Amino acid sequence: MNKTLLSLTVLATMLTATIGCTSLQPRQPGSQSGPAAKGTSLFNGKDLSGWEAHGGATWKVEKGALVGTQGPGNAPGDLLTKASYRDFDLTVTYKIDWPANSGVWFRYQSPQKTYQADILEYKKPVAYSGTIYCPGKLFIAINDNKELVDRDGWNTLRIRAQGDHLQVWLNGHLVGDVHDQTSDCGKIGFQIHPGDQFAKMKITVREVILQPICNAQGAAG
Repeated sequence: MNKTLLSLTVLATMLTATIGCTSLQPRQPGSQSGPAAKGTSLFNGKDLSGWEAHGGATWKVEKGALVGTQGPGNAPGDLLTKASYRDFDLTVTYKIDWPANSGVWFRYQSPQKTYQADILEYKKPVAYSGTIYCPGKLFIAINDNKELVDRDGWNTLRIRAQGDHLQVWLNGHLVGDVHDQTSDCGKIGFQIHPGDQFAKMKITVREVILQPICNAQGAAG
């Protein structure tokens, strides 16, 4: 094989590998980081295609945004993707009507096997939005800085899950960085918590963008 043909063959192989798996370079933990640059929208802005509701909460689309509230009798519920995801970089842009207890589920397999990037104001221990919740362990990473939360406007949660490494940014600030092996794959979704104290709660989501992260073998998670 001549050198020109060999070079073209090597180039074609490299392009195939690149197209087959869009990889994110790991970021060094720091105080700030922007959202993932590219990805696929999990919400089409028109209807709940690709999603399924569980429980009695009310989920609908209004003016291009996904809206969740308690159902009759302060009924709670979850809205989950039909598909499951393993390793990814997820960006969610939302606003919330307080008082509230909500959050973004990720790697959701069951109510006992999942993680949540919380949207809340918790007292004991003190914890604010961006805190990482895990059933049976309560909070495995806590955001104790309420100044990072825009209570009246839009907020952005970025969730990065790669292997057992979980990271959460709130409005560009790293608020959770932990290793945990409770769940390695599952659905993505949103929660509406029960309770009369949250009767006025409403979560409005305008962006849900996911970028798969390639594992060491070169396959998307």
